[in-house]
This record gives sequence, C-alpha cells and structure tokens, in this order.
Amino acid sequence: MTLNTVNTVTLNNGVEMPMEGFGVFQVDDLEVCEHTVSNALSVGYRLIDTAYSYKNEQAVGNAIHKSGIPREDIFVTSKAFIQQMGYGKTKAAFSIPWNSLGWTILTST
Repeated sequence: MTLNTVNTVTLNNGVEMPMEGFGVFQVDDLEVCEHTVSNALSVGYRLIDTAYSYKNEQAVGNAIHKSGIPREDIFVTSKAFIQQMGYGKTKAAFSIPWNSLGWTILTST
C-alpha cells in the first residue's frame, strides 16, 4: 500500500507541507514505534507528529535515519507545554526533542 496522492498546503515561503501525517501518541514501546514509523514512511507519509512527552522521539529519529529518505523531505512536528511558553523557555524546550531525534539543529521553513 502506498499513498498515491498526498494533499499539501503551500507555506508562505513556497514549501509544500503534507496535510496528512502519522502520529506516535501513546506508542510507548520504542521498537514498535520505530517499526510503525518505518512502515508509515515506506508507504509515503512525510509528516511525523511527536512530542517530548511521548518519550519516543529517539525511535522516530531512528526510523527516519534508517529510511534513507532525505531529511529535508520529511516534516516532523512537536509541541511545547504551557509551562514552556515564552521565547527563552520555548527555544530551550525544543532543543530537547531535536537532540533526542539525533539532529543538532532545528530547521524552520
């Protein structure tokens, strides 16, 4: 099974972002998480939704790295808690998940 057509939305900078994604909320088993994200990527998903509170970002990162799909072709979304609101707190909060995913930088488009 593959996603034949992926609906996208064009962002202000011209980048097309998938409108459908694959979420990993409540996928506590890291092996299962990595396997399901790998499967999602293999059938065409290019947007993965995660969060630091899910505690499975390393598995998401592993699946993305092993997929062979260029990083710039995959969107990864995450979230900040209300306690992490404000420029400094939010910036610090988002350094944690991206390090967990195995990336040293967060790119914004």
